[in-house]
Amino acid sequence: MQITSAMPIAKMVGCNRLVLGNGIVHVVGDAKLSAEQEKEVRRQLVQKALTALQADKPE
Repeated sequence: MQITSAMPIAKMVGCNRLVLGNGIVHVVGDAKLSAEQEKEVRRQLVQKALTALQADKPE
């Protein structure tokens, strides 16, 4: 399981469960948002990651 903003690289090294992050510098956040908004963005990314972990393993 990986949260990344560089999908092609993650696929190239063999990661089979990926969640697209926000950007290179702030993969699981956004510095332009308020603290409360950023917390919600992070919560949503973690929820996506947990959902990906629960999914059947891709072939």
